Amino acid sequence: MNTAAVLAAAMLLDAVFGEPRWLWSRIPHPAVLMGYAVNWIDSRFNCGSYRRVRGVASFGSLCAVALMLGMFLSTLPGGWVIELAAASVLLAQRSLASHVRNVASGLRISVGDGRRAVAQIVGRDTKGMDQAAVARAAVESAAENLSDGVIAPVLWFLVAGLPGLLAFKLASTADSMIGYRNERYGEFGWAAARLDDLLNLVPARLTAVLIALLYGRADFRAIMSDAALHRSPNAGWPEAAMARVVGIALSGPRSYDGEMRDFPYVYSEGRRSAGPADIEAAVAAIWRVWAATVAAVIAIAIA
Repeated sequence: MNTAAVLAAAMLLDAVFGEPRWLWSRIPHPAVLMGYAVNWIDSRFNCGSYRRVRGVASFGSLCAVALMLGMFLSTLPGGWVIELAAASVLLAQRSLASHVRNVASGLRISVGDGRRAVAQIVGRDTKGMDQAAVARAAVESAAENLSDGVIAPVLWFLVAGLPGLLAFKLASTADSMIGYRNERYGEFGWAAARLDDLLNLVPARLTAVLIALLYGRADFRAIMSDAALHRSPNAGWPEAAMARVVGIALSGPRSYDGEMRDFPYVYSEGRRSAGPADIEAAVAAIWRVWAATVAAVIAIAIA
């Protein structure tokens, strides 16, 4: 099977089966293993002087291992089966849709249930959120994770096969663990954060284009302008496009570690009110983008 055919099959498997709890409760998920590796370099090398050099060297070594592992697995007899299994596991469409929809279900019960559900998918403080803040957070997560959990892995698998997919997922995992701009990780996690930004540069913009085109909201100049307001060089793109589809303002002020931060709104003219219906609209959007992406990958496989 060619790379695109393997990828299309993997996307369909992920959409049908997602991440079965019975399996990952018995064996560690590959992303968990990547997390162990990142935690090891953090505990072993994030100390003393020259932390940026230490971070570049240790994280670069992990990336080299990921690339070599991917190349080795791909060359084994029946390597396409391994590629299929790995790609279906490392894509996150069904799990993303499920986690985001759980927030809508929680909000329909109570704001407290919505807060508990959204706390599973965002890193900000959720204790003081009202319904609108919970819903906005869920929609933002849907947009951002559509980019880095679905479109980016698809693109890097198409470009560089299993080695590209493993390297991307390692960078994404490392960024979520050590890519913070604080005293502990500002230097050591620099390489992981910058590589993650680089690898998401094209996917984030492609995700925004797909969302906008599929919903006839192709005001790319306005999307570009809003994306530039975002604190992330990439996340603002899918969020700006998704905000226009759902009709609500995203980003804006939020609290981290008890400190309120006054971030600007993305699509500031959108509604400030939001609820379960807006979350469901975002879930429908990520499935529409997924379907269009599968169709494109199948077309590439046939061609």
